[in-house]
Amino acid sequence: MILVNPHSGRGQALQLFTGHVQGMLTEASVPYTLVITEHQNHAREVVKKLDLSQWDALVIMSGDGLLFEVINGLMEREDWQEAIQTPLGILPGGSGNALAASVHHYSQSSPAWNEELLLSCGFMLCKGLVGTMDLVSIHLASRQRLFSFLSLAWGFVADVDIESEKYRHVGAIRFLMGTLVRLATLRVYQGRLAYLPVREAPKPPKGSIKTREPVDSLLPGLDQPVPESWTVVKEEDFVLVLAIYQSHLAEDLWTAPGAMADDGVIHLYYVTAGISRPALLRLFLAMEKGAHLACGCPHLVYERVKALRLEPISPQGMITVDGEMVEYGPVQAQIHPGLARLICG
Repeated sequence: MILVNPHSGRGQALQLFTGHVQGMLTEASVPYTLVITEHQNHAREVVKKLDLSQWDALVIMSGDGLLFEVINGLMEREDWQEAIQTPLGILPGGSGNALAASVHHYSQSSPAWNEELLLSCGFMLCKGLVGTMDLVSIHLASRQRLFSFLSLAWGFVADVDIESEKYRHVGAIRFLMGTLVRLATLRVYQGRLAYLPVREAPKPPKGSIKTREPVDSLLPGLDQPVPESWTVVKEEDFVLVLAIYQSHLAEDLWTAPGAMADDGVIHLYYVTAGISRPALLRLFLAMEKGAHLACGCPHLVYERVKALRLEPISPQGMITVDGEMVEYGPVQAQIHPGLARLICG
């Protein structure tokens, strides 16, 4: 089943599918059913009720937001353990296309953008090779629980993601425009950050237990202090906090150079107050080639973690999960290695 959001990106996802991918699937004798989404959470509703035994894979032709809907729809099913094993595919049809860029990168192919990236993902879909993909369980203050495949962001990155929506009609360049606007009036956010480093993380218990949802054994309640094995960041003034679990945050942002789809790691970045606007711009320009960690920026910190907690103190701000704005307030997350399956090269 191929789910297409006709409004994603510059509103050309359906035309891109018929112009570039449809013929590839026909040549490869891959039968498919096309579902055009009609409103927000349509895909989520579809997969919650779907007879998954009828389908070899669920493929998204959109940006990353539609896959976020599909994954959370699958995880809301009574049979979530079987449902989340349905192979998931991605065809870039949005503005960011982070997972598509990551999957292309994991195939060890040369960097690609736009239609070239779409063709690469189309070939991978036709080949049908399946690997595993980590998911991250995210808890909000309202006790809502979400499942994420890409990122959790607060501060600069979240601001740019949401505020650049107004430039959606120009495509991927919307993020550059949003970055320049936000740099002009750089904000500093107060908050508390703590995390469980990879080296301190206990091994998960062996065996699989049938539960309503995956158990977050590393996370205390949001109203409880973090365990002593966690690292508590002393700084309270941040420009951004970004937890990412794929290599790319956008087609042209190689954010976590060492990341793989199933490495079992949350790649945590944070930038503290005091960084200048030119230095922050240089970081993001370096990120295009994955060279930002070599910049020697004293305000940039990178950690490999298994779980984290973020508690905003500033009354105003935005938090995004996979590019989608969520409730603002305390949030914590834990990775679940290899929980989903992904069509990849």
